[in-house]
Amino acid sequence: MTATDQSWSMDFVSDALFDGRKFRSLTIIDNFSRECLVIEVDQSITGEDVVRIPTKIARERNQHPQRIQADNGPEFVSLALDKWAYENGVVLDFSRPGKPTDNPFIESFNGSFRDECFKHQLVYVARRRTKKDRKLETGLLLFPHSSLADTASAVYAKQFYESQPSRIF
Repeated sequence: MTATDQSWSMDFVSDALFDGRKFRSLTIIDNFSRECLVIEVDQSITGEDVVRIPTKIARERNQHPQRIQADNGPEFVSLALDKWAYENGVVLDFSRPGKPTDNPFIESFNGSFRDECFKHQLVYVARRRTKKDRKLETGLLLFPHSSLADTASAVYAKQFYESQPSRIF
């Protein structure tokens, strides 16, 4: 990888609130910058949601990824996502069943997300979000990342974008 938006990774993190209600978080990162593009939190995230979310990200970034890495979960192997990928020239790269090491960037991110957010009970923010904006803002963008020379992913991505010519969607 030599630039942002060449390859994204996505996966789910599931947990429960203090009162036992379960929820899921869909996380999507850019594999080059390690930037978290979205953390979508809800009690249910459907295949249609999995299409809506990267569509919104691509529109905001004026760029679709060339490839998306994901596991073989039912939301990722849906006809809706397959159709979206085909129409937008995105290659879906599915990991082998039971092989999380096929998608190491998102597995590493989700481990940090779980440790930093869930352990410290910041997940309550997920239930306070508005229906209009389901994006869970976290401090993970500000943590230094060893593979980025101890630069925070948000800073690294911003520096990369500023050094590139304008992109047209």
